[in-house]
Amino acid sequence: MKNKLAVFDIDGTIFRKNLAFELINELSWLKVFKREVRQELVCFYTSWLDHNGTYEEYRKALVKLYVENIKGCSKKQILEASRIVVPFFKDRTYIFANNLIADLKRKGYHLIAVSGSPIEIVEEYNKYLKFDAVFGTVYELDEKGFYTGKEAFAPTAHKGHMVKQYVAEKKLTLEDSYGVGDTESDAKFLEIVDNPIAFNPNLNLKTIAEEKGWRIVVEKKDVIYEI
Repeated sequence: MKNKLAVFDIDGTIFRKNLAFELINELSWLKVFKREVRQELVCFYTSWLDHNGTYEEYRKALVKLYVENIKGCSKKQILEASRIVVPFFKDRTYIFANNLIADLKRKGYHLIAVSGSPIEIVEEYNKYLKFDAVFGTVYELDEKGFYTGKEAFAPTAHKGHMVKQYVAEKKLTLEDSYGVGDTESDAKFLEIVDNPIAFNPNLNLKTIAEEKGWRIVVEKKDVIYEI
């Protein structure tokens, strides 16, 4: 039986870009979202690239943009965009993550991913990841199947608690468990695993990892460094 656990973030940890960014971009091209939304999206991204704000601020801006524009959209439209995006970007992954995932699968680990991106695109991405379970942000639907613009569940706020609950429900063990994340929102699950890895961490997670003595790994181009 698979009973040892490995927990991964997705954006910036497995996927070299951001699933929510690509989904918003595609929804704009499909005219589900207004074209102006893409301009806002590019502005947020450019601002972050120009060091006018942190990655976490950029991530929160993406969430806000998505929430503001999803109201009135159907689940069918979001799924259609997800099915276009994922096959195109599925191979844009980090070498370190790929190697670790392959190794843990060989050893029989139970793998889960916890992401702040919308659950629809996270589940589509998992068709290629083939993890045992994935969790993403769930947005509320009305009785007719249209989004209300409200969050029903946001795993980024409860990653540690959610992992503990999942471990209990599935009768898994945290002994020799692994966790990999890149921002401070991942710290809550990193602190409960036996082998926490801060991968390409932002400043906040790097600071936490150094204080707690966690492993820090950086991948640049095709070179992997241990700090």
